[in-house]
Amino acid sequence: MKEEKRKVQLTGGSTFTISLPIKWAREAGLKPGDELYLLQRGDKSLLITPVKAKKEQMNCAELTLTEEEGFEGNFRYLIAHYLVGYDIVRLLSPKGFSAEERKRIKEEVRKRLIGMEVVGESAREIILKSFLKYEDFTLQDAIRSMAKIIISMHGDAIASLCKNDSNLADDIIERDNEIDRFYLLIVRQLKAAMSDPELAKKIGVDRQRESLGYRIIVKSMERIGDHVENIARNSTMIPKVEKEDMRSIENIGNSVRGLFIKTLDALSMMDIEKANEVIKDANSLTEESEAISEQLLREEQSVDKIHALSVLQSLGRIAKYCEDIAEVTINMGIRGAEE
Repeated sequence: MKEEKRKVQLTGGSTFTISLPIKWAREAGLKPGDELYLLQRGDKSLLITPVKAKKEQMNCAELTLTEEEGFEGNFRYLIAHYLVGYDIVRLLSPKGFSAEERKRIKEEVRKRLIGMEVVGESAREIILKSFLKYEDFTLQDAIRSMAKIIISMHGDAIASLCKNDSNLADDIIERDNEIDRFYLLIVRQLKAAMSDPELAKKIGVDRQRESLGYRIIVKSMERIGDHVENIARNSTMIPKVEKEDMRSIENIGNSVRGLFIKTLDALSMMDIEKANEVIKDANSLTEESEAISEQLLREEQSVDKIHALSVLQSLGRIAKYCEDIAEVTINMGIRGAEE
């Protein structure tokens, strides 16, 4: 529909009225007596939504799996359907699913997609349904859960580094799957909130522009999880590094973990002064990490040193991602001109 103008009318001496575009009303299925939701937004605009359009509806999709794409390629398509908000996805296989394929699909869905469950299946079909209720698990709940896992993983990664504990390292690597699950859940929430301002309020996104900010934040958190995983993978491969160098790496690791906690505090309180401190601290830790790396490079080279350098590189990247989150926090903490 093209942009139209409507004049505000005065009815009964005290009520302002405006007529609705007939084409929009017909497409929305409106009739006399129907109700409309009116939502006043921060930019002084008014969002009008038919009440019946707000009733819960199930968005369904079909996805035909192909041999050419392989399992991961097909699963990426499923993730894309999950992210854009489909409640029911029918997976179809022209040749039929083998027992091994069914088992793997079910395992990966449980491991990677929060709220998705298998509700039906036949020889050539697997039906997945989302039981996720956005308002029951707010954006802040999801971010807090994601953050707790990362903080725990980071602490264990430093412990694994000091103790050369391969079992602990393996556990950290496994827990990175939880980070990915929460990341996908939050992206799904934010995509839904972008098209539904009322839902955005329910999950804790007060301003539309915050959706983009949170999208950047959770991506940075997901990348931090990946770097913690990398630290865990390398932690058991550096036993011959000098004790003094190991102490330096351990100290940097603990400082970066503290920086991440401080970053989260600034975000939760929208404290722009603390966020500014995070940026300064991140720059200092990055420089310190680079200095230790340069020291290692000047020493006699070995395979252990390569793994130690990889750990230092990941710690430096984590500090940089904390800086990114802090910058977004500052941007979100400043009210826009229209507010």
